[in-house]
Amino acid sequence: MKVVISQSMFFPWVGFLEQIRLADVFVYYDDVQFSKGSFTNRVQLKTGKGRSWLTVPLENLHLGQCINEVSIAPSVKWKERHLKLLMESLEGTTFFDDALELARKVYERTYPNIGTLARASMMALADYFGLTGEKTFIDVEQLQIVGNSSDRVLEIVKRLSGTTYITGLGALKYLEHEKFVAAGVNVRYMQYQCKPYPQMHGEFNPYVSGLDLVANCGRGGARFICSETIDWKELIYESR
Repeated sequence: MKVVISQSMFFPWVGFLEQIRLADVFVYYDDVQFSKGSFTNRVQLKTGKGRSWLTVPLENLHLGQCINEVSIAPSVKWKERHLKLLMESLEGTTFFDDALELARKVYERTYPNIGTLARASMMALADYFGLTGEKTFIDVEQLQIVGNSSDRVLEIVKRLSGTTYITGLGALKYLEHEKFVAAGVNVRYMQYQCKPYPQMHGEFNPYVSGLDLVANCGRGGARFICSETIDWKELIYESR
């Protein structure tokens, strides 16, 4: 049983979709502190003028708020700006209409916080590419597991009867791998391939929104969501 635990991200890049593809159980980890500058409320796009950002404006943000406590600014004008920027970025792509329709459907709804909006956007992409399948998606709050950092992550994996925990390279800084081993849980890190696909506006950039993959490749873009993982011991050995 492969478990992925991650904060929700706004119309995320292909690498995030690769984590969903590899998971048997995906845990929404949105009861942790919101980090300014994170990808919970923003994502890159390419345009003919260079890089741009889709950024969701937040209301009354203050230090210490959790992702699922951060409110979205009430004005709807940012949605109009987003759609205009998407049209500028994706104009001329083969599946332009698919991408715009997907974004519009997400924006049609209202959300109590930035976490639920980010979650809806990433699940819209995952559904489009057929990644949800037989997987289980669960909100971490349902598990009622307290604590923080490495110990909490391990308890979540154990509660879900996970045998493998898949995570990004950032976890190298804090994960206590030996505790996972002692609990019978293997830790594997993402190896992002950043496989190039046909893309507008110059040199390929793998870090833009998954909406770009939708617009350029349609549902066939699923073949570019293809990264694998590496065992933690092998990764640490290679990094020495």
